[in-house]
Amino acid sequence: MPKNFIAILLALALTSCSVFKPSIPTPKHEFRGVWIATVVNIDWPKSGIDDIEKQKLDYLKILDFYKDLNFNAVIVQIRAAGDAFYPSQYSPWSRFLTGNEGTAPEPYYDPLHWMIQEAHARGMEFHAWLNPYRATFDEKLEILSKDHDYNLHPDWMLKYGKKYYYNPGLPEVQQHLTNIMGEVVANYDVDAVHFDDYFYPYKITDETFEDTETYSKYAQPQQSMEDWRRSNIDSLVKNVHKTIKNIKPWVQFGISPFGVWKNNSTDPRGSDTKAGQTTYEDLYADPLLWMKMGWIDYLVPQVYWSMDLPVASHKKIVDWWSKNSINTNLYIGNGPYKIRNNSDKAWDRKKELPNQLSFARETNNVIGNVFFSAKSLMSNKEDVLKILKKKYYQNIALPPTSPLQKNAFQSESIETQFQEKDGLLHFSIPSIERQNLRYALVYVAKKESKLNLENSDKLVAKIPLPESGNFSFDRSGFKGRKLLALTFINNFGQESRPKIISLN
Repeated sequence: MPKNFIAILLALALTSCSVFKPSIPTPKHEFRGVWIATVVNIDWPKSGIDDIEKQKLDYLKILDFYKDLNFNAVIVQIRAAGDAFYPSQYSPWSRFLTGNEGTAPEPYYDPLHWMIQEAHARGMEFHAWLNPYRATFDEKLEILSKDHDYNLHPDWMLKYGKKYYYNPGLPEVQQHLTNIMGEVVANYDVDAVHFDDYFYPYKITDETFEDTETYSKYAQPQQSMEDWRRSNIDSLVKNVHKTIKNIKPWVQFGISPFGVWKNNSTDPRGSDTKAGQTTYEDLYADPLLWMKMGWIDYLVPQVYWSMDLPVASHKKIVDWWSKNSINTNLYIGNGPYKIRNNSDKAWDRKKELPNQLSFARETNNVIGNVFFSAKSLMSNKEDVLKILKKKYYQNIALPPTSPLQKNAFQSESIETQFQEKDGLLHFSIPSIERQNLRYALVYVAKKESKLNLENSDKLVAKIPLPESGNFSFDRSGFKGRKLLALTFINNFGQESRPKIISLN
């Protein structure tokens, strides 16, 4: 086995132990994700004209930073505005990647394949974040590739503000966008497909989204424009979900809507908020329906406000979602980009974000958090990071499995051959047992009565499995612990029964 792989395993093990105890018990299953935004180079790459090696180094810095925080997922934007961060038959290469739209990386490589590999090597899920409806980001239409849909299908486009959008009411647009999602799932080892909050565009004063002609052609009799618009979004969500599951049933589909569904001033079922725009009424998105119909595996409302902000309290909104979520995993989107960078002075306090994490763990049905965006914590936030590392993220956590998927393992454990040699524990999985396995999990304890697999303190390593099925584990950091339990994670994120091993 390569020495550098053994070193990685040792690092994974040693960084997962800590002398600190949490003020709130760390759950074994908790989604810990971060959005890596590529549009206008928000997080990565820092510039489309950077050479490939610098781009790779910058991406790895993000992964390693969040790996050190024991995060278990990255949500990477691979379609920003009708473009692609991968070779696609439907979209040109993104200018945010290569500087010029339609130009491939030079020397050529597949950035998406590489990014997924590097995330998985660190035990992190890779969620492919695609913006379906935004076709352009500004009015610089001359820089668009000849292969951009603005040029190929101008009849699909509607201008609103300074941007062009795909017309959600056109059946051919819905099919085209569904094909794009299917292409990614078919060609890449992604763990999920992810949509953000951009459905119909956020409303602009004195501007009209000119889809009246499409409405007249395709709406049902007596169907209001508002309900018709929502039905267009519903159709895309339903079709994308079906496409994903038909290609790879284990790939999840997650959506991150704007945080307020409706204010209770317009609907008594809404939250006690005074949001200027809402998901249901302004963006024409109905996540409550998507959950009810089983079209999404997880939901991440963007609750970027402080705990007690009067017009939109983080606390009240999280509580509302916890009481209105069914059939899906619920994570909360947090906004660390506001820390010491917002007119709301609550964000000047170093404990604002930690307090939000505490509230999430205390709230029923909430099983994780996602941070916007990746660069937010990577400079001048050492005081906040110290709290996160000591109090919240000192242990490994596993991403929750989809509530829509039955356990493929049932009651099985994985047959594993084992020997101890030269200070390393060597494991081998027979080829017949190896199919669809992603990671090995190692738990340790001094004696069997202390080996509680639901206690995150006992989980010391999450090891990516090589194709050979052979892997090693350095036990030097765990002297005195004579009992080891080995389990495996499959491509659905599900865990096998443990194999208990007594050590000398």
